[in-house]
Amino acid sequence: MKKLVWLLALLPALAVAEALFDGTWVTKMDTVKIAGKPDVYVVADGMYSCEACYPGLKIKADGTDQKVTGHAYYNTASARVVNAQTVEVITHRDGKMVAKRTLSVSADGKTLTEDFINYDGPTQTTGKFLSTRVTDGPAGSHALSGSWRPETKGSTLSADLITVTYQQSADGLKMSSPTGQSFDAKFDGTPVLTAGDPGKTMAALKLIDAHTIQETDTRQGKITDVVISKVSADGKTMQVVDHDKLHGNEVTYTAEKK
Repeated sequence: MKKLVWLLALLPALAVAEALFDGTWVTKMDTVKIAGKPDVYVVADGMYSCEACYPGLKIKADGTDQKVTGHAYYNTASARVVNAQTVEVITHRDGKMVAKRTLSVSADGKTLTEDFINYDGPTQTTGKFLSTRVTDGPAGSHALSGSWRPETKGSTLSADLITVTYQQSADGLKMSSPTGQSFDAKFDGTPVLTAGDPGKTMAALKLIDAHTIQETDTRQGKITDVVISKVSADGKTMQVVDHDKLHGNEVTYTAEKK
């Protein structure tokens, strides 16, 4: 009898949660905020080093494709010094290009612009990230060298990268994205594979309350992100806090239901 009473008490909350989370959500780029460690790059003595990568990446800056280990999405990488202000980084997985990043420093050395193309999906996606300098690099190093704090104003992402669709049931949630990734997870915390993700991310969900879901992502046996998503009372907006465990950052943003 007590179990039946508990179940009846739980069902209304689940019904509300289903109504609140169902639908397609689009991130409002002007609400994105990033807090935490700055990104660090060094280009010197013919080498390119990226401490912002996970794990850290250090390769020759001669434009040749070089084998790397421990990276979930690529197994070779190249870095090429284009000129005194710009470095191009390209990654491949098993011979297929994954992404191209062009990192360009402003003439005054204070701003870094990263333009990228991602080929790892059903369609190419693009984006632009802006950063401001925190510290200079070693004496005589390339302009890219030093630490940089990501800025969100002026940064852009393809629509496919900021769109997600949820379908909720009484005991779980289905996610699908235009990038070709999806999962169907229960609220019991059991990790499930994210289909279409070359990095083989595992997602585990917990229903905190009728408005809030916690998602814990793991990759290669390590927790990468703990994401808290909370839908407003009117069901029109969703506040998201992404604790990026690999890079020591916290990303917050608002998504709107289409």
